[in-house]
Amino acid sequence: MTGSKRFKLGTFSSNCSGGMSITTVPEKWRASWDNNLALARMLDAAGMDFMLPVARWIGWGGESGFHGEVLETLTWAAGLLAATQNISVIATVHAAAFNPVVLAKQMATIDQIGHGRSGINIVAGWNKPEFEALGLSLPDDHAVRYAYAQEWFEIVRRLWTSEDPFDFDGEFFTLKAVHGSPLPFDGPPPVLNAAGSGIGRQFATRNADFLFTPAIDLDRSKEEIAELKALANTAGRSVDVLTFSHVVCRPTTKEAEDYVQYFGYEHRDDYTLDRVIEMQFAHAQSFPHDLLTLIRNRFAVGHGGYPLIGTPEQVADGICAIHEAGFGGTTLSFVDYVAEFPYFRDTVLPLLDARGLRPA
Repeated sequence: MTGSKRFKLGTFSSNCSGGMSITTVPEKWRASWDNNLALARMLDAAGMDFMLPVARWIGWGGESGFHGEVLETLTWAAGLLAATQNISVIATVHAAAFNPVVLAKQMATIDQIGHGRSGINIVAGWNKPEFEALGLSLPDDHAVRYAYAQEWFEIVRRLWTSEDPFDFDGEFFTLKAVHGSPLPFDGPPPVLNAAGSGIGRQFATRNADFLFTPAIDLDRSKEEIAELKALANTAGRSVDVLTFSHVVCRPTTKEAEDYVQYFGYEHRDDYTLDRVIEMQFAHAQSFPHDLLTLIRNRFAVGHGGYPLIGTPEQVADGICAIHEAGFGGTTLSFVDYVAEFPYFRDTVLPLLDARGLRPA
């Protein structure tokens, strides 16, 4: 993740049933281990950069069964890193659900398995029913969530950088003679974090290597990226900004648009769509609330991701536009990752190479 300046491409949410599409079509993604393993090996051979999962503990219900079948992200990452050679595999972690000492050891082990190809996506928390399912309370105050996450990560980071025992006496944790060995394979794994609220952005720019934010409107994104990088600079840090996209790539524009109409509108799961949006807007600040209508349509197709819909040339144009807005990379999702990625690999990746976005 950190060894190249090229525009980074990864996948998102393949560990969850439905992926990023709230649809009832029969070909919707099934998040089996075999499917994820096949996808990982395919991505690795194609030179893709990373795989990013969603941490989900209970599904959304509804006819689509969206995120009802989920592979836990730490064990998922360990298995995929053991089965691949070059691709980075990120583990998404709710800070409140893991003891920081245990998590630091789990991640160091995973990084040893992957010889430095792991990464962590830290989530402070927003999905209240999931917290309740785990017997946890989700603080209404964003400041409390991020104060906890900051203290939690300070412990993790210290365990990743020193084998010397230490005590820790904080607001949320009291530790005695704790230490971590072995350390991660080649320094601390890269950190991802979604940058939504003001407090969330302060946490992200203080701690993360990659900030993750939606690309709703690319003109708006240019200003947001500049603000995020400036905020990081004030903390003496340099960060990159990633977004997420949903791909429907077909030989003709009509074929692509017809498929979006089919899976994203005619067969969308409105009950689940409404639940997901309600929870996002009740407890998270990742998406701008003034663009709700546009966001609702995009949630049905790709969970709010930037739409890359059309011919290979049109999809490549969309990725280039994301790059020109200042993003350092994007995740990709598909209705069926394994069935659809090969066409993207064979038609879009060569166009991006020719345009200089992904030099070897």
